[in-house]
Amino acid sequence: MKSPWSMVHMERAALITDLADLTDDQWDRPSLCPGWTVHDVVAHLVNNAKATRLGIVRDMARARFNFDRQNAQGVERERGATPHETLARLRQVATRTSTPPAPLDSRLVEEVVHGEDIRRPLGLVRTYQAEAVIRSLRYQARTPAAVGGAKEISATIRLRDAASAVSIGDGPEVRGPALSMLMAISGRKEALADLAGPGMPTLERALS
Repeated sequence: MKSPWSMVHMERAALITDLADLTDDQWDRPSLCPGWTVHDVVAHLVNNAKATRLGIVRDMARARFNFDRQNAQGVERERGATPHETLARLRQVATRTSTPPAPLDSRLVEEVVHGEDIRRPLGLVRTYQAEAVIRSLRYQARTPAAVGGAKEISATIRLRDAASAVSIGDGPEVRGPALSMLMAISGRKEALADLAGPGMPTLERALS
């Protein structure tokens, strides 16, 4: 399986293009990440792009090994005084290949899911590479919730992409666009409206 870095870099470049013409009001709009604005999510992506194996250990120690606190500190550190400054920081890290001690596919999940966290509230639509979305969906479905995945959810339902033969998991079926399934099992309830099937009550309970 090829490295995901080319897709990661493509998603960073596409997001930079989408952000370039936003107004200050749009940067201040709530994202799909509870408590975070669009600006905050962009700062989080800058912080993620800079993450290294040693750096994440240092940052977690500073946050007293609280994952949410570590994320919040990263946002505070990388959020510029203005959107223009934060966007410039994102441009500077767009082609980096540093990573924390996690599978490389986690880098792709970060870019796709957080890209949608930004785009959906702004009414922006991106046509993602099918491979990027399916690969992210498979990663989330096999990764435990303790480290940000949805293995426990995918063990109780079967996810079927409406546009391909991809089927993941075992149980009552949830069908719809792969991107919306990815967003839903990543905790974004806003994507549930795009999905259907007998497994929906199970998925909704898991997200409640």
